Amino acid sequence: MSRREVVNRTIQVVLIAGALLAPGGLSFAHQPGFTDSFMIEQCQFSDAGGNPFFVLQPGHQLVLEGDEGKTPVRVTITVLRETRMVNGVRTRVVEERETKDGELVEVSKNYFAICAPTNSVFYFGEDVDIYEGGVIVGHEGAWLAGENGARAGIMIPGVQLLGARYFQEVAPGVAMDRAETVSLNDVLSTPAGDFTNVLKVEETTPLEPRARDYKFYAPGIGLVRDGSLQLIEVRTP
Repeated sequence: MSRREVVNRTIQVVLIAGALLAPGGLSFAHQPGFTDSFMIEQCQFSDAGGNPFFVLQPGHQLVLEGDEGKTPVRVTITVLRETRMVNGVRTRVVEERETKDGELVEVSKNYFAICAPTNSVFYFGEDVDIYEGGVIVGHEGAWLAGENGARAGIMIPGVQLLGARYFQEVAPGVAMDRAETVSLNDVLSTPAGDFTNVLKVEETTPLEPRARDYKFYAPGIGLVRDGSLQLIEVRTP
């Protein structure tokens, strides 16, 4: 078996085994089945490229719209040309801008890198600006791998396995989003088009035990639905 095959098989086992901890890692025994350690030392990281469900090419942009209650919401996700070193890894900056009823409420810069040879997209943290009336009033949810016990999680695995459960963020007390793959072949219609072989992910967090969200990713595009928000436009480089 080649080294590539060994690494790929190891990552697959880690994703489905759950609660496998690296030396010195944090224990999540009270959250059975969600993997929080990913043998990151095996990775050779790149800040550009993508796997089928997550694009990291600068200039790639997704625009989603929907309603939260009776309030119109718009989220614009843009892969920037900007990079940032986080915990010794050069990451790609992906900006999210959210407006509610036309007013800016949040801007976040998220830091991602792709692991070779598994093609998993790792999430290294985010800087967050919360706005009210055009003024920054907070930074809730900000975290960086390597600071205050935080570690990188997986945003999208390179190998899609039905039932895989994994932490996307490992920032105790701040950001602990986790995901479960619930479908690999959804069909979805949005204002931006119709998509097949859509990846459906259920997101939860131990910080809000009753919170539950569903995200849908289309091959070659990325996020096409997030809760009530649907893709209305795709802009490619």
